[in-house]
Amino acid sequence: MQPDIPLGRPVVLIVDDTPDNLAMLSSALVAAGYAVLVALDGASALERIGRLTPDVILLDAIMPGMDGFETCERIKDNVLYKHIPVIFMTALADTQHVVNGFRVGGVDYVTKPIRPDEVVARIAAHVRRAASQRHADIVLELSSRAAVIASANGDVQWHSALAPSRLAHFYAGDGRANDDDVAAIAGPLTRLPGVLANWLFDYASAPGEDRAQTVEILPSGERLVARIAGAANRGAWIVIFEEHADGRDTAELVLRFGLTQREAEVLLWLSRGKTNRDISEILGMAARTVNKHLEHIFDKLNVETRTAAAAAALNGTR
Repeated sequence: MQPDIPLGRPVVLIVDDTPDNLAMLSSALVAAGYAVLVALDGASALERIGRLTPDVILLDAIMPGMDGFETCERIKDNVLYKHIPVIFMTALADTQHVVNGFRVGGVDYVTKPIRPDEVVARIAAHVRRAASQRHADIVLELSSRAAVIASANGDVQWHSALAPSRLAHFYAGDGRANDDDVAAIAGPLTRLPGVLANWLFDYASAPGEDRAQTVEILPSGERLVARIAGAANRGAWIVIFEEHADGRDTAELVLRFGLTQREAEVLLWLSRGKTNRDISEILGMAARTVNKHLEHIFDKLNVETRTAAAAAALNGTR
């Protein structure tokens, strides 16, 4: 269960095997308006992060068992947490330990004995910088896709240029959208349609891989896959919308590469990451027939590998 922390309050995780240090730093940070999580060792720190992602980590460099350097490496190895700024605490004057801290992904360090006012000031600077950089990175990465950043109740905080039209195509005329939904989708996009807002709320209440995706299917067979790609920040989620129209995409592959209908269907599912066995089951054909189609596809696309064929297909479909 996640700690009950107000969404507007930045979270600091303090990792130190000395209880007196934890108490002193916790008091100073709470007084400065931060929510505080504590851990006495590296393993506990990783467990805390798995339950609630902090905005910054204050990490003791030298601890028994898993030291701060290894703990930081483990954090930075996880794509979900690598953006979290880590500030090392060390009593060591040895330059090599400072270098090691930066090498494993730390952004700053403070020396012991700790001066709480200095720590609070450094944390404030890194929280602001990290939040700004995180938002910029997300916007840059998602700008060419149909995507939104939305709160758990469905309010849209940011959306890419493609998102409004894609949502309107699938939700504005399906009979389930009320007048408020239609107005919100029409733009500027301020709120997800009711069915998506409910899905996102359910996911945020109990995250899980089995709940991170939902599909809308139109009578024409077009499908919109809504997928949660992670948290933009605490309380807001990145949702990516992927449109699939098998008939349209297959026809484009036929025209672009001179494929037969069956070859185009095989290539379409190959481009979506399916194995030969998957394609065989989806299309209802024998595995050896899939292999024979792939041989013809490779010849027509002038490629030698599945990866190259998939890349060509992705460049040839919308």
